[in-house]
Amino acid sequence: MVFSSISFLILFLPVTVLLYYIVPNIKIKNLILLFASLIFYGLGEPVYIFLLIGSVAVNYIVTIQMCRVQRTKLLLAFLVIINLTVLAFFKYLSTGLALPIGISFYTFQILSYDIDVYRDKKIVQRNFFDLLLYISFFPQLVAGPIVKYYDIKEQISNRKGSLQGVAEGLRRFVYGLGKKVLLANTIGYVVDEIYAFNTMDMNVLIAWAVALLYCLQIYYDFSGYSDMAVGLGKMFGFEFKENFCYPYMANSIKDFWRRWHMSLSTWFKEYLYIPLGGNRQGKLRTYINKYIVFFLTGLWHGANVTFVIWGLIHGTFSVLEECMSFAKKVTGKIIGNIYTIAVVSIAFVFFRSDNVTMAFKIIAQMFTDFDVCTAATRQFVSYFDGYTIFIVILGILGVINWKERFGKILKNPCVEGLVYVGSVVCLVWCVLSLAAGSYNPFIYFRF
Repeated sequence: MVFSSISFLILFLPVTVLLYYIVPNIKIKNLILLFASLIFYGLGEPVYIFLLIGSVAVNYIVTIQMCRVQRTKLLLAFLVIINLTVLAFFKYLSTGLALPIGISFYTFQILSYDIDVYRDKKIVQRNFFDLLLYISFFPQLVAGPIVKYYDIKEQISNRKGSLQGVAEGLRRFVYGLGKKVLLANTIGYVVDEIYAFNTMDMNVLIAWAVALLYCLQIYYDFSGYSDMAVGLGKMFGFEFKENFCYPYMANSIKDFWRRWHMSLSTWFKEYLYIPLGGNRQGKLRTYINKYIVFFLTGLWHGANVTFVIWGLIHGTFSVLEECMSFAKKVTGKIIGNIYTIAVVSIAFVFFRSDNVTMAFKIIAQMFTDFDVCTAATRQFVSYFDGYTIFIVILGILGVINWKERFGKILKNPCVEGLVYVGSVVCLVWCVLSLAAGSYNPFIYFRF
């Protein structure tokens, strides 16, 4: 089940919210959320739900034991090896087995819990069902954001829901739903059609256009899901940290990663980069640490070498910006922003392509084939009817941080009222779109 489905919108979510708010205390509310989360996961992965529960059980038992013995580092190493082995088996080694949905996300959350308990034994969770809820909570189970344990520990047993929270959460959910259904799906359909072209039929116009369109698609696809997760969490009294902050406004690759998939980048920073030494052991070690992090960031997305190259491109430019003060040499925010989008777009060609050869051919066309008066160009243009052009324009406008310029206006009560009205319109539009169409992919489900 996905958030952008009719069954979730008209059945699962309303029933879960209703049951949650009619029961009297937090323990029963947590059990309802746990039961709903297991149903949510089980509908998509009826077999792997036992893998999820079993993984949580093993980590629950060992972390409690970790609090009773002196050699905690050995137990932590055991948990890290076990969790990463399971992840590696299904993601990189198994053949013919379906990838358990969300395994990359919930494995990192389990590791977050293990490491946090190792650092502070006082925060160990002795209620198995509460720990299982933390890992399996349906808003962030299958595609994040990655919620670190210490960020949510107190909220599991001590939080308050309210009508205002439900309203704000629902508005945020609808905002994310619109990004996914209306923007990502529409743009994604065009991207898929163009990627079906023979790469030699692409020219500089088509190659750059599809690269930039994919940037919009993956942003609205993933950030839309994150918005829905944050909104759903708020509806049940949880406060999740933001996962995106206008990444295409960045003026360097370093700045980009402060804004893109922030839960993943902060996870790697806190649990890998800093333990490796961060930037405290000289420049050479800092560069090596950065490469390790970006290599593993790419590998985290999948076994395909295209993901690794994507990560290493970001790592290379991150190192260049630091060792050559490259960001300082890029004068002005506009030039820096253009440079960043160019690097990100080219890197995403590898991320999207089926193989390295395909990616290199597309990139070659981006810089060599200037013959745009071709049949392929006419076919490319044919995909852009009035509605698609309107959606692309909305997509471009949506990557800009308008809150910085019009924040006071947006806080006006009248404007806020109009936003809620707009949310209702958006929800109806999304439902009609989902009912009428069958194209509803989700990029990060395969991760």
